[in-house]
Amino acid sequence: MDDTAWLDITGPNDSPYLLIADHASNRVPDDVDLGIAPALLKEHIAIDIGVSQLGRALCARLNFPGILGNVSRLVVDLNREEDAPHIIPIASDGHAIPGNAIDHDARLARIDRYWRPYHARIEAQMALQRPRLLISLHSFTPQLATKPEEERPWEIGILYNQDDRAARIAIPLLEAAGVRVGDQEPYSGKLLNATMNHHGEGTGTAYLGIEMRQDLIGTPEGVAKWCDVLAPVIAAINL
Repeated sequence: MDDTAWLDITGPNDSPYLLIADHASNRVPDDVDLGIAPALLKEHIAIDIGVSQLGRALCARLNFPGILGNVSRLVVDLNREEDAPHIIPIASDGHAIPGNAIDHDARLARIDRYWRPYHARIEAQMALQRPRLLISLHSFTPQLATKPEEERPWEIGILYNQDDRAARIAIPLLEAAGVRVGDQEPYSGKLLNATMNHHGEGTGTAYLGIEMRQDLIGTPEGVAKWCDVLAPVIAAINL
């Protein structure tokens, strides 16, 4: 039974940057039955499409370490507070997840098995590295199945809660590069920011929350293009 809750991207521990990608995997452990069609594991409800590839490219380009979540958000959402009601979702974008209708003890066991070790790994790396900037990487679907009327035209959303130090630098740089960038879009970091609230704001560490449109980074060519766009923006944030 593979309980590995994360994958490390190796990089120097004296780097000022650390990348974190909560939803980088669609892996479902063999002993977890979600009760859904396998095809759904390739959709945005199960994984942030393109994030693993883009995260690895950015780490390689700027030579810094990263931590990738290694379990699907449908198994446990690593970017939720430990006591959040939807940390183990019973539905997502119109799809029922019947295998997640579990009792309290099973719920706690799954959190202990994945959520706690993942966040402990981030804490350990931050204590060792003491990065100046966290890069939080996510992707979003251009259109939700349950809200087809809501078209999302931006290419990148920059997310933050109270700490907007890195965002205020990154947004004008992205705009100058011709990127259609949404400030706090498509989701507000004041509502969905659990990992960065804990490891960034909770420790006083600046962070850049990047939400990429998934269709832009779904191919190697797209990953290479957006790595070229994002790498100099990250490198310009010297806080």
